Amino acid sequence: MSSLFPFRPPFLGSCVTLHPSIDRLSKSDIALSINAMQTTKILSRASALSFQPIAMPISRSFASSLGVMQRVSELIKHDHAELRIYKNNILKGKDADEKVRWQNQFIWELARHSVAEELVVYPAMEKNIPGGKDLADRDRTEHQRVKDLLYKFQKLRPADNEFEPTLHTLWNDLESHIKEEENKDLPLLEKHTPEIESANLSTDFGRTKGFVPSRSHPNSPNTGGPFETAFGLMTAPVDRLGDLFRRFPKASAR
Repeated sequence: MSSLFPFRPPFLGSCVTLHPSIDRLSKSDIALSINAMQTTKILSRASALSFQPIAMPISRSFASSLGVMQRVSELIKHDHAELRIYKNNILKGKDADEKVRWQNQFIWELARHSVAEELVVYPAMEKNIPGGKDLADRDRTEHQRVKDLLYKFQKLRPADNEFEPTLHTLWNDLESHIKEEENKDLPLLEKHTPEIESANLSTDFGRTKGFVPSRSHPNSPNTGGPFETAFGLMTAPVDRLGDLFRRFPKASAR
C-alpha cells in the first residue's frame, strides 16, 4: 500500500481502518467519495447523450514563451490575475444568474489554487529557503482565514445581504496574502530554487490542481504531505459531482 493512502479504501476490502492522524475523516466520508466517483462516471456518460450541454468551469492554461521553462512563480501569479478577474466579474454581473456563475468560477479556482500551494509550493519553501518553514507556516495561517471566508461565501447567494460584504472581506484578506506572496515569498523561492526544479514545481502545481477539491473545506489538513493528499483524493470526487449541477460562465464569456 502506498504511503499516500494511510487507510484501506473500501474497494480493497470490507474493513476500513483510518489512520489516527486524520480523525476528521469518517468511514462514511470515504464511502461517499467512492460512490461519488462511480456516480460521476454514470453522469458523464449520461451528459454525453444530453441535448443540453453542461457548462463547466473555465480552465485557461498559461502558455510560456517557446523554449523557455515556466517557473512556478509565473503560474501562481497567473492564477492570482485570473482570480482578480473572476472577483470583478461577480461584482459587475448584470443579474443574479451571472453573479452566481462567476461566484462558482471564483470558488472553483481559489479552492484548487490554495490546496495546490499547500501540497506543492509550501513544502518547497520549507526545503529551499533559509527560515522557509516560518514563511510557510504564516502562509498556511493566512490560507486558513481565506478558506473560512470562502466556505461562508460559497453558501451565500447574490440576494443575501452578506453576499458582497463577505466577498469584499475575503478579497481584502486574499489580496494582502497575494501581495506578500508575490513581493516576498516567490522571489525568495526562485532565488533559492534551481530553474529546472522550479519548472518541475510548476508542472506538479498544475497537475495537482486537477485532483484536489474544488470547494472550500476549512477543516481539512493544510500541512501538505500524505494526509492532505488523502483528504483531497477523497473529497474531490464529491466536489466534482456537485460541479456538474452548478452554473458556470457561459461559453461566450470565455
